[in-house]
Amino acid sequence: MGDHDKPSVLFVCVHNAGRSQMAAAWLRHLSGGRIEVRSAGSAPADSLNPAVVEAMAEVGVDITGQRPRVLTPEAVEASDVCVTMGCGDACPFFPGKRYLDWDLPDPAGRGVEAVRPIRDEIRRRVEALVRELVPDGA
Repeated sequence: MGDHDKPSVLFVCVHNAGRSQMAAAWLRHLSGGRIEVRSAGSAPADSLNPAVVEAMAEVGVDITGQRPRVLTPEAVEASDVCVTMGCGDACPFFPGKRYLDWDLPDPAGRGVEAVRPIRDEIRRRVEALVRELVPDGA
């Protein structure tokens, strides 16, 4: 880890309106503040995908206050782990950072029924990441 006392994770997708927002919300929710969370997009949308907001609300996670953000080299540099979701080539590379690429369907243009399985798969992956980054629940 860098010069801070807790691990940090950056989730990146193209529009920062769906997958990366769900992943960031799950990580905030499941880590209990033990992991610093960021999300960004290489070409951020104007607002979150409404089906994503609804799917997360169904499981008790409110993301209505989140907004898509632009991906910056500083956000990557400040993170220990960078998780890309379909835009890995747009993510700046810094030696010593850990990069993961999660191949997940894009929820853009899909209804909440199609978003639910994406949401649930993201939760499974985030749970594994939490166990890895905070192994003893410290």
